[in-house]
Amino acid sequence: MDAEKKVNKKVEHYKDRKFGPFVPIIIALVFLAGAAFDSFYNVSEQEQAVVTQFGKVVATNSAGLYFKVPFIQAVHKVDMTTHGIGIGYTIDGNGQNITVEDEGLMITSDFNFVDIDFYLEYKVSDPVAYIYNTSDPETIMKNAALASIRSTVINFPVDEVITTAKGQIQSDVKALLSNELTKQDIGLTVVNVSVQDAEPPTDEIKQAFKAVETAKQGKETAVNNAKKYQSEQVPAAEASADRIVQTAEAAKAARVAEAEGEVAKFNSMFQEYSKYPLITKQRLFYESIEDVLPGAKLIITDGQTEQILPLDSFNQNDLGAAAQFVTNSDVTTESSTDGE
Repeated sequence: MDAEKKVNKKVEHYKDRKFGPFVPIIIALVFLAGAAFDSFYNVSEQEQAVVTQFGKVVATNSAGLYFKVPFIQAVHKVDMTTHGIGIGYTIDGNGQNITVEDEGLMITSDFNFVDIDFYLEYKVSDPVAYIYNTSDPETIMKNAALASIRSTVINFPVDEVITTAKGQIQSDVKALLSNELTKQDIGLTVVNVSVQDAEPPTDEIKQAFKAVETAKQGKETAVNNAKKYQSEQVPAAEASADRIVQTAEAAKAARVAEAEGEVAKFNSMFQEYSKYPLITKQRLFYESIEDVLPGAKLIITDGQTEQILPLDSFNQNDLGAAAQFVTNSDVTTESSTDGE
């Protein structure tokens, strides 16, 4: 053992004598190599670099190759691309969404609860403020986003939150959050806010909302069917009304024409009556009798009931005798009248 120790001491002594003068040179070379390596840095297109000297910001650089004073200046690179986080849910290692009830459960203007999830997209707008104004800017942004979401959802009833008001909610949340981030000055800006899902918090309420939506769809279907029926029936009714009006107009025109004809006929008869009143009255009387008694038999008599001559019993040969009888009767009547 003593002999082995002596050999080791001799080896170490030999090494110290051989490399001892080069140790400072080696240290100097290592220092220079480290300084040279630390003097240059590269910034990619998706980054910005903040250069500090003794804790004070001296430069902000975009993409490119730059030089800095080694061991004195420090470089902090910031990713400037768009990032996204879920509000109301998280994503596990398998890509599955896990609900975070404390974040997604909101109260609406009609004092109902709704479970609503958002996806927030953001990016760094000011790398200096992002690094130095706060130690955890993402947490501050998320808390501001939750406050903006709750302040917005409270203004809408639950039906609109779940159905028709999602676009308006997204716009309002983005505006509120942007203003809040500007006030906080943490170097972040909102790119987009989108509603991922909105539903009632319990299964019973979900079923009730589904029933309401089904009823709304049934209402819309009934309204559409009624409008279709209206569009079919109204033109038919209008056409029928037009036909009735046209028929009435035609009847009116016919009655007016008939009345005008009767007036013209009456005026003509009145003119003849003015000329020959007695003849006209007799002719009118005979015409009226013919109209009233078209099938009556004509009997000529001399005024004495014992002698009646029915004309339909005469044949062609007896016409002359009948005429002679009428002539004699007329003469007799006229003679007796003159005598009186």
